Amino acid sequence: MSCPICAKPSDPKYRPFCSRRCADVDLARWMRGDYAIPAEAVDDENPAELPNTLPRLQ
Repeated sequence: MSCPICAKPSDPKYRPFCSRRCADVDLARWMRGDYAIPAEAVDDENPAELPNTLPRLQ
């Protein structure tokens, strides 16, 4: 397996990364929000348009 940051062979100590540096680079990307799943914006002002995903209790 190669390091997802620099493509060098991974080190078992830092798996899946090759070094502490690459692990820290990945952590910084997560903390900055570089890794995000695109989603549609939801208008919180009109709750009638929000989908009802919770089951109703009867």
